[in-house]
Amino acid sequence: QTSHDHLLETKKKEAMRFGLRTFLAATATFHTYISNNYRVNAFIVKHQQQQNPSFSIIREKNDIVPSLASYSSSSRKRVKTTTKVLKGTSLQVATSPIPPTYSKDSKKKLQNSSERYICEYGENPTDDDTDEDMKVGILLLNLGAPGELDDVEGFLYNLFADRDIIPFFKGVFAPLQKYFAKYVSKNRAPKSAAAYESIGGSPLLKYTNKQADLLTKALQTQHGIESKAYVGMRYWYPFTEQALDDIRRDNINALVILPLYPHFSTTTSGSSLRVLQEEFSKRMDWYGPQRMRHTVVPSWYEREGYLKSMSTLINTELETFSKEELDMGKGERHILFSAHGVPNAVIEAGDPYKGHIEECVKLITQYLPGEDEGVYVHLSYQSRVGPIEWLRPYTDFVLPELGEQGVKNIVVVPISFVSDNLETLEEIGIEYRELAEESGIVNWRRCDALNTDPMFINDMADMVMDALNEPMQSVTEACIANNVADVELNPIEENSGVMGGNKNLIVDENGVIVSQDAAAEAEKLNGRVAILGVVLTILVEALSGKSLPELFGFAG
Repeated sequence: QTSHDHLLETKKKEAMRFGLRTFLAATATFHTYISNNYRVNAFIVKHQQQQNPSFSIIREKNDIVPSLASYSSSSRKRVKTTTKVLKGTSLQVATSPIPPTYSKDSKKKLQNSSERYICEYGENPTDDDTDEDMKVGILLLNLGAPGELDDVEGFLYNLFADRDIIPFFKGVFAPLQKYFAKYVSKNRAPKSAAAYESIGGSPLLKYTNKQADLLTKALQTQHGIESKAYVGMRYWYPFTEQALDDIRRDNINALVILPLYPHFSTTTSGSSLRVLQEEFSKRMDWYGPQRMRHTVVPSWYEREGYLKSMSTLINTELETFSKEELDMGKGERHILFSAHGVPNAVIEAGDPYKGHIEECVKLITQYLPGEDEGVYVHLSYQSRVGPIEWLRPYTDFVLPELGEQGVKNIVVVPISFVSDNLETLEEIGIEYRELAEESGIVNWRRCDALNTDPMFINDMADMVMDALNEPMQSVTEACIANNVADVELNPIEENSGVMGGNKNLIVDENGVIVSQDAAAEAEKLNGRVAILGVVLTILVEALSGKSLPELFGFAG
């Protein structure tokens, strides 16, 4: 009861302080359903209540987790399949970091809990159960884009109907999200359609299909692996569900899931992985371990091949400045990494995106000329919408500030994207270029996205090969390790034989697991305040014919 009251009081204060903040609760439950045929997974099970036990499923230190490749006897001829040992502490999945919402004290509580139970799945793989050839599939996940201008409204509707993008509508308010999405998409569609028309339509699907084709060829050439790649888009065709249908029809039994987002965010990779988790849980007979095993690469911004690919493109742009342009800029060249923004509330809830972006910029900078050579690096965030606070500094604020400082030469790098799209071609290439030139930055360069860069494609092939050999990480594990909120374990628990009868679990700010009922009460408070803010925003915009940023004079 004390824990219940503490959480409720904390969330009351939070709701009053942040009227429009997003409620993304991190969950402490940890689950895997890819382990039916091997002896692994010692779990810490911490009971919080006698009548309705709530427990955290946490992989123990030094648990043995096989790789996908270890299940194929024929693959051993080509692939190193030594079973690896997970190193780390509780809540550390493969190479994923401990979510920042967990304090050292709370981790010790979980690790030192006297209530430990061992939950075992089957036996270690033997020669008898690894004779089947590995039929490799690669699922590339991306945002998607409208195929035609008439598709823009439908694409926007799917975007704003996603609870990971717009997480305000909780509980009894959940049905309102579709009406909100319909209103916003209808009002934004004309402006968005004009933007797509200005770049001749989005090339996102074209580049993603090319990446898929080149990736399978590189796997064959570099590693001798036969594979088939599938494209699953979140908000437009081909949808992720369609890709899963193709995977099932092709009888893929070893699936590598690769989000085309180098940096993890609950609003991008997390949203796509949630769709997969829900689809897998519905049809364990199709996607369960007896028929298909899978592993996820949640983020990959620290890979050397990716970093070198990015730095090569940037260095190429840096070399294009003429002597006259360098003289005009007093020998200086500036690099502005422009990352796609997310609301601050998402980061406060434990999303690792901001940390990934900042670390990625530092790593790429190691391959670039330094300030002693007149090269200066900056980071900003773009694409904010609505009246709430997003990650700062904003790109459309930074460019005028650099102009005031006398900057003349700039290379803008779309750090969040591996394929050119509306944000890189129209927002950066047109809108921000005009803003920069108006601000006195006269020598403008935009770095292309990686698209089909050969070095990038080759590293993607190596990434898939690494994923086949490293300890498997399930979709659910990837979601939990990266603080994707409210991951539903049922009906996976029932289908997988995990100790059942448990509802969704949520942790408080100290990492202590509380019952769903306690968290739900706190969530209602945040939800009601958030809904009120959204409704008021809609009413103001409807009556004025302008967005709130436009009304208050800070529209980008």
